Amino acid sequence: MINSATDNHLSQRTHGWRISPGHALIAAGICWLGFALVTLAVWSGRTEAMDSAGLLRWRYGEGLVPVGPPWLLEAVRDLTSLGGVLLRNLIALGAVIALLFARLRREAVLLTATIAGGWILNTLVKLAVGRPRPLIVPHLTEAGGESFPSGHSFNSAVVYIAIALAFAAMSPRRGVRWTLIGVAVALSMAVAFTRVWLGVHFPSDVAAGWLGGAGWAFLATAILHRPAKAVAAGADETLEKMTPAA
Repeated sequence: MINSATDNHLSQRTHGWRISPGHALIAAGICWLGFALVTLAVWSGRTEAMDSAGLLRWRYGEGLVPVGPPWLLEAVRDLTSLGGVLLRNLIALGAVIALLFARLRREAVLLTATIAGGWILNTLVKLAVGRPRPLIVPHLTEAGGESFPSGHSFNSAVVYIAIALAFAAMSPRRGVRWTLIGVAVALSMAVAFTRVWLGVHFPSDVAAGWLGGAGWAFLATAILHRPAKAVAAGADETLEKMTPAA
């Protein structure tokens, strides 16, 4: 009985901490404004010079080989894999399971909905724009599908920022919460950068991808919070009904 009461108290206490919806909406608005501006620039052809210069910046010689020592290429490939479908989804699944074990069902539902919604949104934008991948420099990793926006950039921003926002609910200290979010932002930006370095995306692809993904992660935590709370509460009631009385 004592353990059960303690667990319930801990669950209620950890559920009380979350990023301010107002701050989340401001962050989302800034990101989506940037996304819109980049998208308009791409459609109007104003990013061609920047995109070419950005791709060539990391190559040299007649063969357009990548800058840096030989081990750097493998390191960049390892880093970019964190934004790939397999590792990204495995990390997301592990995060959802951890949240459920921590009795943070609301955060687990919110994280799942945010990731699913982000994937759908990115896919729709890719189909709408239909931009081909760059051929200015040799590709240093396999890549297929449309180029704009970068799926690695968009989805890594969604997944890692959403995970940070979910686990931030476990700490009452603002410094800890913002550190988690800051690390997620830096990691997702690093993944986005690798796509240009590897030659599989234009700089404008990754800029739009990251801004769109980050914007969706912050927007979702504000607008999907109540629906996620309702779903989690419904799940709790169902579990209570299914649990036999002592």
